[in-house]
Amino acid sequence: MPGAAILGVGGPALDDWERGFLRDADPWGFILFARNVENPVQLRRLTASLREAVGRDAPILIDQEGGRVQRLRPPFWRDYLPALDQMRQAADPLRAQWVRNRLIAAELHDVGIDVNCAPLADLVEPDTHPVLLNRLYGSDVPTVTAAARTAAEAMLAGGVLPVLKHVPGYGRAVVDSHLDLPRVSAPLADLESRDFAPFRALRDLPMAMTAHIVLDAVDPDRPCTTSPDAIRLIRDRIGFDGLLMTDDIGMEALSGTMAERATASLAAGVDLVLYCKGERPDLERVASVTPPLAGAAESRAARALALRRPPVPADTAALVEELADLLPESA
Repeated sequence: MPGAAILGVGGPALDDWERGFLRDADPWGFILFARNVENPVQLRRLTASLREAVGRDAPILIDQEGGRVQRLRPPFWRDYLPALDQMRQAADPLRAQWVRNRLIAAELHDVGIDVNCAPLADLVEPDTHPVLLNRLYGSDVPTVTAAARTAAEAMLAGGVLPVLKHVPGYGRAVVDSHLDLPRVSAPLADLESRDFAPFRALRDLPMAMTAHIVLDAVDPDRPCTTSPDAIRLIRDRIGFDGLLMTDDIGMEALSGTMAERATASLAAGVDLVLYCKGERPDLERVASVTPPLAGAAESRAARALALRRPPVPADTAALVEELADLLPESA
């Protein structure tokens, strides 16, 4: 079985060391960033070589939310509004959400990428950190739930698996978890009725990503990613039984070496460790502590991958025109 890791690589093509390392480490999947992207021909070559390195149709992930978090950009790919701006401007927000994500899925599928780290089900709060704010869909549970569901369905229709994030909720964060560890002191009852609610409604989605955030009411000593109490809450109280991956363990919200972060995450109960930076020493350290998928994690991975299907045919040109019509203020 493949190892319980999703790994990044260094650039737009694999070098000899990476090919050998990936063959031996055999991670479950890969994640791409702007450093890996030059043009469609190069990107198709890279995604094919990643799969060739492990000898199977491994999932390849990316963060292509649109707006600021968008790894594929012009001139070869479309630019999209920040999600919150689109939700506020669109004549029909949910239809625009579907069209946007169906177009994103088409662009990803065309270059061999079959998993997108979206949608977001975090809620806009009065103090939501700017790094997250305009990536979100709204401030009330029904709106966010409907928009996230719509985005997920559009991606699945386009042959791309969605990854729900950031469970159990990151909207109350007032610091950027790339740089520091957010801490939330809200009572459990408030978290249950608000923060957890969209994730509970979306618990049937195939994959989800943890939030690097301390919820004092759940576990005051550890961020959710490395907290057995938080992972138990995600599984039992929120009811998510899909494939659960960490957010990038290279973010500064976590402490310890990459090996220690990976070990703590798996011990807490996540299924897969995500390490994005692609630097050789830490790739080796993460691979050394991630065992092959087994048991419930293996079953969840198989269920998720079973949902990878060919795209439903779509008229891309018509969808582009429709999205423009739905967003008159952005024209």
